Amino acid sequence: MLRLFSLVFIAMSTCVVSFGECKWGDSFEGGLNNWVIEQAGDGDIISGDGCLEIKDKEGCTVWFRYRLNAPVVITYDAEVIDAGGDYDRLSDLNCFWMASDPRHPNDLFFENHGRTGDFKTYNILQTYYVGYGGNDNTTTRFRRYSGNGEKPLLPEHDLGSDEYLLMSEKVYHIRLEAIDGKVRYIRDGDVIFDFYDPDFLKSGWFGIRTFNSHLKIRNFRILAHDRN
Repeated sequence: MLRLFSLVFIAMSTCVVSFGECKWGDSFEGGLNNWVIEQAGDGDIISGDGCLEIKDKEGCTVWFRYRLNAPVVITYDAEVIDAGGDYDRLSDLNCFWMASDPRHPNDLFFENHGRTGDFKTYNILQTYYVGYGGNDNTTTRFRRYSGNGEKPLLPEHDLGSDEYLLMSEKVYHIRLEAIDGKVRYIRDGDVIFDFYDPDFLKSGWFGIRTFNSHLKIRNFRILAHDRN
């Protein structure tokens, strides 16, 4: 069944606003107040001791509550747990960014939005999406969702070689960029996807996405860009 946690605002850390320096962040010490959780079926989401831990069976998206405006950079460290536990499976370190719903572009969490954690309920979004190590860790893909159910997959955005798949006991540093029409997904300093969007998504929400997997997220930061 759907579990939707819509929790109250708490102050986020604020740093000097210049490119590469922290504007917002979450230390994962104060609960889930900065996050909205959509989960289908069994699982658990816990924030504490510097870690956002996601355990899921049937599909889960954990949204950062606040809308982001480009130019923006999102960074975090992520590990997919594969240690034989009930939720452990080496697959699906996924994410949405600059996501919005065309029906209510200024409020992703409007009443009766219809998202349940089930992946198909997200097809209506306008967003950038990476499925890293999806399909039982056989594919890594980038898509731009159009907002009308279309989410084309370009050949150059469909990767399957070992260098683009998940490894056990590996912490990945993920960097997502949306700057001046260009969208990039960077893993451990390597640019995995680099996409110029002529219809650039200038504003939207960030969400961590997984399916039947166990993730640990740390060091979440939103970086500002100062053209001056």
